[in-house]
Amino acid sequence: MTPATSLFSPVEADLQILADNLTQLVGNGHPILCAAAEHLFGSGGKRIRPAIVLLISRATMLEQEITPRHRRLAEITEMIHTASLVHDDVVDESEMRRGVPTVHSLFGNRIAILAGDFLFAQSSWYLANLDNLQVVKLLSEVIMDLASGEIQQGLNRFDASISIETYLNKSYYKTASLIANSSKAAGLLSEVSPETAEHLYSYGRHLGLAYQIIDDILDFTGSVEILGKPAGSDLKSGNLTAPVLFALEEKKYLEVLIEREFAQEGDLEQAISLIHDSQSIERAKELAAHHAKLAVEHITHLPPSESRACLIKMGDYVLTRLF
Repeated sequence: MTPATSLFSPVEADLQILADNLTQLVGNGHPILCAAAEHLFGSGGKRIRPAIVLLISRATMLEQEITPRHRRLAEITEMIHTASLVHDDVVDESEMRRGVPTVHSLFGNRIAILAGDFLFAQSSWYLANLDNLQVVKLLSEVIMDLASGEIQQGLNRFDASISIETYLNKSYYKTASLIANSSKAAGLLSEVSPETAEHLYSYGRHLGLAYQIIDDILDFTGSVEILGKPAGSDLKSGNLTAPVLFALEEKKYLEVLIEREFAQEGDLEQAISLIHDSQSIERAKELAAHHAKLAVEHITHLPPSESRACLIKMGDYVLTRLF
């Protein structure tokens, strides 16, 4: 068991059911779109987002079995996440993800965009069939947030003047919104109190922000094997993340390199060196730890259970991805 999957022990059987269901859920469409979907769902991944939904479902249904609607919510969450990755890979022109070729590198941009649209449409249809208007609103907002985050990231490329707050807002839209709103939705399906539902939302929000900040640190500290892409890829494309923004406060020449978009030979390597030569990575780690701690504080409002214990440990897991 990997550190991630050992955290999921209370929902291990649930995740196997989810894996079996995902390809069936998209199984009757166009053959090429289905092949693309099977490639995506067959390439694995840690399934962290649906695991969180299932853990929250079990942690809020202690006296009862989780319902088919809880399971379907976990599947919808993974479909939305996967659809967003397909579109991100087209925008970023990424050839590999998780060590396997991306959909657009195998099938072309046209099919990749249609496959992403297909998954968003399928997830929306299954979402509507949950017959819970509050949940429909929450997950519909996620789909809007994903688009807003991508647009905001595109508009802010190579803009060295953006603030940490702007970066965190974009990170919420692109990563934390799905975790936050699906966490709250799981609670609503369990008919928790409004106060508990807000704690679940805040747990997902802070955990998602911590996860994204660590991802952004790994862009400078991880290997190609871990990242599935060359280190510094985000910086090269003008996506300025927490380590870069903190480094800009110490290393003024970094702004010059960014504003000329690393046009001269050696610019990118010099920029990465400046980031490593600053306190920026340490400060970004502290920011991630702050959000992980806030996430744990919100989940302790649930009654004790094995699933709650796993949700608490998720805060540590997110941070230990660095090691």
